Amino acid sequence: MNKENEKVVSTNRKARHDYEIIDSMEAGIILLGSEIKAIRESRVNLTDAYARFKQGELWLIGMHISPYTKAAMDNHEPLRDRKLLMHKKELKRLNRQVEEKGVTLIPLKIYFRKHLVKVELGLARGKRKYDKRAAIAERDVKRDMERHTKTKY
Repeated sequence: MNKENEKVVSTNRKARHDYEIIDSMEAGIILLGSEIKAIRESRVNLTDAYARFKQGELWLIGMHISPYTKAAMDNHEPLRDRKLLMHKKELKRLNRQVEEKGVTLIPLKIYFRKHLVKVELGLARGKRKYDKRAAIAERDVKRDMERHTKTKY
């Protein structure tokens, strides 16, 4: 993956807090013209989105793309389901993993690679409340340690 050609449009910060990310992969997405223009303006929200298999195909559900203001009659529906594009072998592997108990697919970020819109999906398992608290406490301790090292030297 070449980071130079990527322009991140939106990230799902809540996903890393609420879920333990086991694996991540890239998928293409089928969009309408007005959706692409709205994404170029960063008018996309991934907060409550997830991916699900329907009849052997992978669909992104709950991603909100605001209507493009300059589109006249051909504007899109903001919360419609969007089909994700992956190789058949990857889809079969993912389907087996998702059938496990407690594992789901969450979009982590949406970005442009050259001129194509891509979605980074994360295979995720939900965190318990005490796991979240431990992560917050660990982050606070790390921040305090950095603060003390800066002031001493």
